[in-house]
Amino acid sequence: MATTSWSEELASLVDDPGVRFAGDPNPTEFHKTTPFDASSVESEESLKDQAMGFLMAWCEIVMELGRGCRDIVQQNLLNEESYVVRKIGEPCAKVSKRLSFFNHFLPEDRDPLQAWFVVFSVFVLALAAISVDLNRDPLTKVMKVAMHPPNASRILLPDGRYMAYYDQGVPAGRARFSLIAPHSFLSSRLAGIPGIKPSLLEEYGIRLVTYDLPGFGESDPHRSRNLNSSAMDMLHLANAVNVSDNFWVLCHSSGCVHAWASLRYIPERIAGAAMLAPMISPYEPHMLKDELKRTWDKWLPRRQFMYSLARRFPKLLPFFYRKSFLPENHDRIDKLLSLSLGKKDEILIEEPEFEEFWQRDVEESVRQGKVQPFIEEVVLQVSKWGFDIEELHVQKKCQTRGILLWLKSMYSEAECELAGFLDPIHIWQGLDDRVVPPSMTEFIGRVLPEAVIHKLPNEGHFSYYFYCDECHKQIFSTLFGTPQGPIEQQEETAFEENNEDVLPESSVSNDKKLLI
Repeated sequence: MATTSWSEELASLVDDPGVRFAGDPNPTEFHKTTPFDASSVESEESLKDQAMGFLMAWCEIVMELGRGCRDIVQQNLLNEESYVVRKIGEPCAKVSKRLSFFNHFLPEDRDPLQAWFVVFSVFVLALAAISVDLNRDPLTKVMKVAMHPPNASRILLPDGRYMAYYDQGVPAGRARFSLIAPHSFLSSRLAGIPGIKPSLLEEYGIRLVTYDLPGFGESDPHRSRNLNSSAMDMLHLANAVNVSDNFWVLCHSSGCVHAWASLRYIPERIAGAAMLAPMISPYEPHMLKDELKRTWDKWLPRRQFMYSLARRFPKLLPFFYRKSFLPENHDRIDKLLSLSLGKKDEILIEEPEFEEFWQRDVEESVRQGKVQPFIEEVVLQVSKWGFDIEELHVQKKCQTRGILLWLKSMYSEAECELAGFLDPIHIWQGLDDRVVPPSMTEFIGRVLPEAVIHKLPNEGHFSYYFYCDECHKQIFSTLFGTPQGPIEQQEETAFEENNEDVLPESSVSNDKKLLI
C-alpha cells in the first residue's frame, strides 16, 4: 500500500473548481510538482512579528477590560440613584457652572472635559519641573539646622504680644544717633548690619536696635498684621527702649518694605532713612513697562513663579516653603531663595564668616517652625500697601477746599504747607544687583526726586552691606558726617548741676510769695 505525505492529503481535500485558464498547469501535475510546504510559511513569520502580535492582543484585552470597568462604574456609581452622585453631584454641578466661563477660552471644536484635563496635567508637570533645581550641585554643602535656647530681650506691646530685639552700640543715654532696623525675608534680629564693628559704632556714637518681625525669631505672631501695624510696632519699640529723640530707620532688601511704612505712617518720629537695595512691590502699578520688564528679567523662573503664587494663590506657598527652608537641612542662600547673584556676591557667600552668619540667622528666623509668618511677609511685599511711594514726595499742599477758604484765596494767598517725607532719604544700589534690580531704584528716583541715590558700580546685593568695613564707614560718613563719638557724661552732669542751681532759687522765690 502506497503511503502519502500529509501535504498530499491536504491537497486532495481541496475540490477542483473545474475552471481552467490558459497556461494553467494540470492539477494532477500541480499536486505532484508543487506540494504545500508549511515550513516555508512558518519561516516568513519572524520572532519580532510574533512578539508584536502578542503585544497587540494584550492591548486589546486591556482595552476591553478598561471598557468593562468603565461600564461597571457608570452603571453602579454614576447613575442618578447612586450614593456618590446624590452626595457630590449637586456641589460639582454648582462649581462647574461657576467655572464654565473658562470654556470660552477653549477652541470651539474641543471637548472641555478633555481639554481641561490636558491643561491640568501640563500644569502639574510644569510644577514638578519648576520644583526640581537642575543647576544644583550634588556636592553642595548642606548645613544641619540647630536649635538654640531663647536669649533675646523682649518688650510687651499694647496688644499683648511680645517683641524680641537686639541692642548694639553705645548705651541709650550716650547715643548721638539711634538706628532701628527691620530685617529682610528669612532673617532675624541678629542680622542688623552684618559684620559691623563695635568700635565703628562707638566712633560715631551710634545705637543700633534690630528686632524680630511678628512670628520670626522670638517675636509673637500677629494674626492681622499689615504695614500700618508694622510701623506702629516700630514706634512702640522706640518708646520702650528709651529712644527719646527721632531715630533713623535702616533697612536692606525686602526689610525696606517696613521702612517705607514707617516713613508713611510715623514720619514725625523718623529723622531719616538709610536704604540699601530697597525693595518695592514687583507689581507696582506706577512702574513703566520697561522698568517692570528689566526687573522681572533679572529673576530666575522659580522666583518669578513664587511671586506669582504669592500674588494669586498664597495658599499654595506652604508646600514650597516647607520643602525649601523649613526642613532640618539648609542649602546655600542662592539655592534656598532661588537667587541669581553677581560676581561679588558669589565670592562673598563662599566666605566662612558669611556662611556662619547665614546659618545662625536662618536658624533664628525659623525658630518657631511655622510657615504662616513667611507667607504673610511675602504677601505684604506683592500686595497693595495701602499707600503709594509717591505720597512721600515733598510738595506744597494748599488748603482751598470749602467756600470760605475758596473766597479767601481769591483775595489773598492760600495757606500752603509742605507735605510728604521732609527728612533725608539715602539709597545705595549695586548696579550688579540681580536680587533687587537697579530698575526698582530708578523708579524710586523718578517718583522721589529728593531721595539721594548712591550708585555702586560692580556691587551686588550683599557685597556692599555685608562684611565690608570700608563700606560701613562710608555709609555712616554720608549720614552723620565727621565722627564725634558718643555724648559725654560730663555734658549731662553739667546740665543737671545747672538745673539744681536753678531749682533752689525758684523754690525760695515761691516760699517768699507764700509768706507775703
